[in-house]
Amino acid sequence: MIKLRTYIFIDSLQPQLAEYLGTTSQGFLPIPGDASLWIETAPGMAIHRLTDAALKATKVRLGQQVVERSFGTLEVHHEDQGEVRQAGEAVLRVIEQTIDNRQKCKIAWYETIRAIEPDHAVVINRQGRRGSMLLPSLSMFILETEPAGYIVFAANEAEKAANVTLVDVRAFGAFGRLTLAGTESEIDEAAKAAMAAVNSLTGKE
Repeated sequence: MIKLRTYIFIDSLQPQLAEYLGTTSQGFLPIPGDASLWIETAPGMAIHRLTDAALKATKVRLGQQVVERSFGTLEVHHEDQGEVRQAGEAVLRVIEQTIDNRQKCKIAWYETIRAIEPDHAVVINRQGRRGSMLLPSLSMFILETEPAGYIVFAANEAEKAANVTLVDVRAFGAFGRLTLAGTESEIDEAAKAAMAAVNSLTGKE
């Protein structure tokens, strides 16, 4: 039995997130404005069958495929939202499930740190970050979700809502992690949007 851990459609990748994904992509790079589909399964090896179904059924491009023993993740994108939606439908047909079978997102941790100290900023910037640098005196919002893939949706909605800097997005493994930086008012707006996005997602407990 294939477990659908994450299933999320993103209507339009925001500029920072699209460019960030380009730094981690193993396949074809997305660009700002592309629609994107993220799917995560358990066990991990099942993701190959789902990737095959999505690519054969549509013109989407494969941006990410991560295959771990426990979890597998794929990301496909295209400028045409219809192509991406059809790719998702093809995947669901293969596993004989619906979007309602996806696992419900849980927030594992969230916190806002006000006016980051220089020493703290330096350490964060050296911890494998692929996005922009966190500058001292800015505020930082961190969010952790389970399953991991939903963190991309949170990042995209946060960027839509506020003028913030995307520092890090980790969408693979057991938990997803997001780090944003900005002024106090902007980071509050981004945090509100990110939390509302993941809390709006339906699914099975």
